[in-house]
Amino acid sequence: MKIGIADTMFARVNMGGITAETIRQNDKEIEIERYVVPGFKDLPVACKKLIEEYNCDIVVALAWVGKEDIDEVCAHEANQGLINAELMTNKHILKIFLHEKEAVDDEQKQKEICIDRVRKHTLNALALVKGKTALLENAGIGKRQGYDDAGGIQ
Repeated sequence: MKIGIADTMFARVNMGGITAETIRQNDKEIEIERYVVPGFKDLPVACKKLIEEYNCDIVVALAWVGKEDIDEVCAHEANQGLINAELMTNKHILKIFLHEKEAVDDEQKQKEICIDRVRKHTLNALALVKGKTALLENAGIGKRQGYDDAGGIQ
């Protein structure tokens, strides 16, 4: 199995490095293919290439979104491209975006959210490469990435 990591130079935390470290800590047999692009609007083609040219079974797409409104618009456009790439390749692309607006003017909190989100979604990617039922036990229990779990409602 091979997991692709697509990340950007704009990220203020080494999101791809955290992803690779998390993979290595949890599954030493998974191959990793990393592709770094300038910004998050470049992620869709990088992910598509990781799947089609580098034979990745799943891709983790990582992005740091600035705090301006235009950054949010561009992140939405990048997300749409990533969804299209998923549909074109019939492979999962887990989209892991940190939005600076989640913790305005608090870089430490942004970093904490980012690291938590990247680690948890990387574990989701590791589960998904095992099959469609690997996350079944987590369905409907309010799991979150980047924050504490919300919990299920009985």
